[in-house]
Amino acid sequence: MKEDQAASSTQRRYEIAEDVLRSNIETGTLPPGLVLLEGPIADILQTSRAPVQRALQTLEAEGLVHRFSGRGFLVGPPGTASEPNRTDIKSLGLVVPRHADEALQSRSSWERIYNTVEADVAGCVVFGRYRIIEIELANHFNVSRTVVRDVLTRLRERGLVRKNQSSHWIAGPLTAQTVKDHFVLRKMLEPPAIRLGAGAIDPRRLDALLQHLRATEATSNAGSLSEIETIQSEFIECCVLAAPNDRLKDLVRNNLMPVLATDRLLRRLGLPGDPAIITELRLITELLLRGATEAAVSMMETHLEASLNRTIAQMKIVAIVPGPSVTAAYLTPVLD
Repeated sequence: MKEDQAASSTQRRYEIAEDVLRSNIETGTLPPGLVLLEGPIADILQTSRAPVQRALQTLEAEGLVHRFSGRGFLVGPPGTASEPNRTDIKSLGLVVPRHADEALQSRSSWERIYNTVEADVAGCVVFGRYRIIEIELANHFNVSRTVVRDVLTRLRERGLVRKNQSSHWIAGPLTAQTVKDHFVLRKMLEPPAIRLGAGAIDPRRLDALLQHLRATEATSNAGSLSEIETIQSEFIECCVLAAPNDRLKDLVRNNLMPVLATDRLLRRLGLPGDPAIITELRLITELLLRGATEAAVSMMETHLEASLNRTIAQMKIVAIVPGPSVTAAYLTPVLD
């Protein structure tokens, strides 16, 4: 038992989620044809959707689950002729071993509030400059100033906040120039990452990604916030972060944080996604699957240029939208 606990403590959350789901599928607790959705699973495991999303992608590559025409995954290998079973997974008694549950919940205090703070910050920076007041942030979440500084330090590492000359924490403004700067770095980092990691991509995972892109393209779901975020995340993890260089992967991830935050904000403001995004990613994936690495790299460069133009065009629309009606109490507008 102690060995199990020691092993689980070194696992990442998505690996623990994989193990929990895999064992429940193998024992029949999650029956063939059951629809698996990220949200309910994340609620049961008391974690965010990201590790669940990655766990499901791994299980898909293993053939334990597969995509279908609806949302989520179906338990069972591709081609299984079963009707989607939409039973609430919370009613099935998902077995979560004690050591896995403890590992999932043994998160630092800063991790428990980080996603909320990030969302609060991302929701206002396009409208201007905001000061984050440490004591008000601590009171808002009933945590210590140490926890608050941990959160803000990580936001700064991801380029979402900074300290000004008076040592005040400042978020924003997110401007067209800021976005352009991040895309310059994307062009420097991501195409070479694809070239470097092309030979290390799991063909099964790449094929599963291609099928998802084709299905999304065919059903015109590109305007969906959750669908865009999910499929872009899958593409980045599969095609860009396959490079066997941890430092490069960290640079890619950190530079993408404010870019993805911008995309998320634009969708929440009601601006639609462009179906061309899905088509571009599908073309890159097809080229990689055929072994045409240099063509895939060239297409990635084209995709990044088009993505920059789309983002800037939508930011011009946002520029005429009034500021957010509600911001968190710890965010104070800075008047120029």
